[in-house]
Amino acid sequence: ITPHPLLAMATLAQNFFLPPLPQRGIHPTAVTGQDVRIGPNVSIGPLVTIGDRAEVGSGVTIYAGVHIGEDTVIGDDCILYPHVSLLSNCTLGHRVILQSGTVIGSDGFGYAQDEGRHHKIPQLGNVIIEDDVELGANVTVDRATFGSTIIKQGTKIDNQVQIAHNVVVGEHCVVVAQVGIAGSTRLGHHVMIGGQAGIVDHLTIGNQVRIASGAGVTNHVQSGQTVGGRPAVDHVIWRKAQVLQYQLH
Repeated sequence: ITPHPLLAMATLAQNFFLPPLPQRGIHPTAVTGQDVRIGPNVSIGPLVTIGDRAEVGSGVTIYAGVHIGEDTVIGDDCILYPHVSLLSNCTLGHRVILQSGTVIGSDGFGYAQDEGRHHKIPQLGNVIIEDDVELGANVTVDRATFGSTIIKQGTKIDNQVQIAHNVVVGEHCVVVAQVGIAGSTRLGHHVMIGGQAGIVDHLTIGNQVRIASGAGVTNHVQSGQTVGGRPAVDHVIWRKAQVLQYQLH
């Protein structure tokens, strides 16, 4: 008997029902560059490529077809599922999980316009993902223009989320599928974002904010607020507006 049955179920499943991790060792088709450092008790699958000067911690599991760029760092006990791309100079903390197809460190979307043409701005920063973060399938996290795009410890991100350059996502956030967060926006800790919400660039989202599914956030949000709608407003106002619009004739 427990007051937290969902947590109890998760604990039981983790301890008794998870399939075993792949056999430890490095597959003969894996390709490693120069000066790569690989810790003990790892599993590196078929056709994995690891760039020069990369560091792979102990107990790491890397499934087939993963690409790890040069100068990357992967902490202990991370799991990278098939076809993850961890591009150059990016860092994972300990116990990070990247589901299949996720791309870390792709170029941020930055262009300078001049006389009707778009000139690419080099994206020279990196991505830092802290301990105990999990990213779902086909998540994209862009490298910073300068400095770092950061996802802080304990955050969980669902499938097909886009995190743009120089975004900072705080500790223990939950971001549901198909959310888009534009460049240089900063999220506090314990933020919860519903599916298909969009947040424009250069905003500050406070601590323990809740953003409803489908919301379009165009202004700063203070800590503790719940917002919804397009454009997003206080959730109480949004709910009243939803009722009133259906009373119009």
